[in-house]
Amino acid sequence: MRGDQNVSNTEQLVREIEGMDLETLRGFWRRRYGAPPTLRSVPIMRMLLGWRVQTETYGGLNADTRKALARTGSPQPEGRRLGVGAVLTRSWKGNEVKVVVEEKGFCWESELYPSLSAAATAIAGSRWNGPRFFGLRDAA
Repeated sequence: MRGDQNVSNTEQLVREIEGMDLETLRGFWRRRYGAPPTLRSVPIMRMLLGWRVQTETYGGLNADTRKALARTGSPQPEGRRLGVGAVLTRSWKGNEVKVVVEEKGFCWESELYPSLSAAATAIAGSRWNGPRFFGLRDAA
């Protein structure tokens, strides 16, 4: 019976998390796990917190899954897979913009940016998704 109660409590907590705003999520995280992540995305915070709560009841990833994830290595910023030296070109406000993929980031007008999104944001002057800005991803 205790196992059923834990599952029921976990399900209730997850439902509560679904309705929390950012400050409530951070407070819940702080009380339960310590300092919360510095995220500002409510949906991502809800998913992370829901995952943490559920792993307490159901357990985390099994050994095979952890090994498979470890083999994949750290994720690379989108666009980097094009290879060092690749040039991304786009027409922006009547000008041709070129960004070069480099080993440590993306270069535009002699400035190195850590991500394609950072370069696109600098070019556009407002926040942009870099892969979408350069047509590497569908707009939808």
